[in-house]
Amino acid sequence: MKIRKAVIPAAGFGTRFLPVTKVVSKQLLPIIDTPTIQYIVEEVVAAGIETVVLVAGRDRGAIQDYFDRAPELEAFLDSKKKPELSEQVRELARRAEIVAVRQQEALGLGHAVLCARHIVGDEPFAVLLGDEIYAGDAPCIGQLAEVAAARDAPAIALMRVSPEQTKAYGVVAARSVGERLHQVTDMVEKPGPTAAPSNLAIMGRYILPPEIFPILAETRPGAGGEIQLTDGMRTLAGRHAFYGYEFRGERYDAGDRLGFVQATIAFALKRPDLAAGVRAYLKSLKL
Repeated sequence: MKIRKAVIPAAGFGTRFLPVTKVVSKQLLPIIDTPTIQYIVEEVVAAGIETVVLVAGRDRGAIQDYFDRAPELEAFLDSKKKPELSEQVRELARRAEIVAVRQQEALGLGHAVLCARHIVGDEPFAVLLGDEIYAGDAPCIGQLAEVAAARDAPAIALMRVSPEQTKAYGVVAARSVGERLHQVTDMVEKPGPTAAPSNLAIMGRYILPPEIFPILAETRPGAGGEIQLTDGMRTLAGRHAFYGYEFRGERYDAGDRLGFVQATIAFALKRPDLAAGVRAYLKSLKL
């Protein structure tokens, strides 16, 4: 099973980051000097996926522009004898083929994925949420692609959460079938602690078959009055095998203000040009 296309829903208003998201997409907010969307596209490229289908809302062309060529800027940097920066700008346009489609109404994650149907076509594909950043030795979406290929079935990323956190996620009922690997039997969108079937929460990485599209087209609005991807996957899991994998690595919720700060600190500590200064500053704080 070769995954050639990845869908990145990026049409939300980013209300948790207002007022800046009034004019700037939350996916372009930088973790230090790199937008969150770039980390996600780099994960896609590292997994060997060739095409990114960006599902954007109205007036979100800046994301596509970010990955396009900028000849004037490149020429300016060349004239100023800054070849490293010039090459960095050129490299953005070479990372992947970016295809943008519009989600005209904010009708939910399931609807956003459905908007990419005509681009994805009749083949399995990846979905990566646009505000979650993953770090580790192997790209998270690549780990899922390996599971999907080995089992010839859909695969989703799972992470164990506390009972108090289940209401923020889709949660699965599942049985263990290997190290970190679970066969999913049911899913519930944002259950409270007493209703959650487990503490295995669905994270924002998925490998899905094209059969999900007609299911989503018939899925009625669920939690929050939106077409939920979890509801569509639940129907899919009732028809054939479906797997969840506890991914290896770290996850940062860059769509949450605290998660954004945590990601900024974590990535700063990974950078040779910043790590020593950031570590010294953190030690100096009287916490």
